[in-house]
Amino acid sequence: MRDPVIEEVRALRDAYAKEHGYDVKAIVAALQKEEAESGQPVITLPPKRLADEKQAIRKAG
Repeated sequence: MRDPVIEEVRALRDAYAKEHGYDVKAIVAALQKEEAESGQPVITLPPKRLADEKQAIRKAG
């Protein structure tokens, strides 16, 4: 079954990539520029600790 939302996201992603010549560095630079110009605060979450994840797996298993 085809999901129209997924198809739309993939089409938009492809159009954005095509606009930047499918160059990953150009895509990242464009996204970073848009982010900087947006005026919205950027939230950076701290990394998850691997030890905590291993303990959670042990408890579950």
